Amino acid sequence: MSESLGYSVYLTSFDQQREMLERSAGADAMVFLSLHISEEFSPDYCARAERVCLWLHEAGFRTIADVSVKTVAQFGEPDLIRLAKRLRVWALRIDYGFTEEETAALAAQIPIVVNASTATARAARRIAAAGPLVMAMHNFYPRPETGLDAAFLLESTRALQEAGLKVLAFVPGDQSLRGPVHCGLPTLEAHRGQLPSACFADMVLRFGMDGVFVGDPGLSETEQGRVRRFCQEGVLSVPALLAPDREALYGQVFTCRPDSPAGLVRFAESREYACFGGPNAPADCRARVRGSVTMDNDRYGRYAGEIQLCRADYPADERVNVIGRVPEQAMLLADSIPRGGRFALVRP
Repeated sequence: MSESLGYSVYLTSFDQQREMLERSAGADAMVFLSLHISEEFSPDYCARAERVCLWLHEAGFRTIADVSVKTVAQFGEPDLIRLAKRLRVWALRIDYGFTEEETAALAAQIPIVVNASTATARAARRIAAAGPLVMAMHNFYPRPETGLDAAFLLESTRALQEAGLKVLAFVPGDQSLRGPVHCGLPTLEAHRGQLPSACFADMVLRFGMDGVFVGDPGLSETEQGRVRRFCQEGVLSVPALLAPDREALYGQVFTCRPDSPAGLVRFAESREYACFGGPNAPADCRARVRGSVTMDNDRYGRYAGEIQLCRADYPADERVNVIGRVPEQAMLLADSIPRGGRFALVRP
């Protein structure tokens, strides 16, 4: 399910989000839309919500509508299934007010999303057995310091997946952060303030998430493109500042050697590309701090030309040139490169 990034749509900011959404129109991406945010209520709320839902459907998105027991009455429908058909939503995220039996009955008719924070293993298994597609969604956390920690997210996600559910989570955006706090809407606290593409890769590669949504209304075209490339090509785009004489490395697709140690990304193809420029004289042989991009110089003999990305600190070595660095904000991407994974250095 994580073949693309999902989006969070808000009625109050939909007009500003439309351009971003149009770049993914027709891609069958998922969209999360809450139908019970009290500050969005107005006399024309139902009409506006219906217009947005129909636009999303016609644009090729799969909408997950967040609903409560009050939603049906608000829209004047007899039940949630009728409402889902009217709004052309793909799945229902069941919030408060529904019994386990009612949720299981809905799961037999439409894809269902339960709250990952409140679903017990027993209830999850029962609901998962009731329908062809049952998911659990972790919350996002607007207030700094309240997001989940990595150990809990990993443990709870695995437990829900073992119970038969697909698990979804949120990463922050990098534009138009949603108020009133404006500090991003991540599931994982460590993702707050990080690049969305890095958070997406982390959710997929480290946590095995089945679906990932950007919680904030804004996502830059650059970050959207980096996520798209990872989904379509399996290539992580890692921003780096390279020395002027090494800019030919930008855009080259490399593979992390399967035997790379945890502290280093060894560029598998680098030595066979030692054609980057003939002799490689010693230069800038300074300490290799975390984030450094290095190239072995001629003093390293047959290793000359090997490129590495440091994920830990290493001392200076007269045989190793420092040719660039990955900015701190992009280090989560560097940390996400798996052994055997493909990646490319890109301009920040």
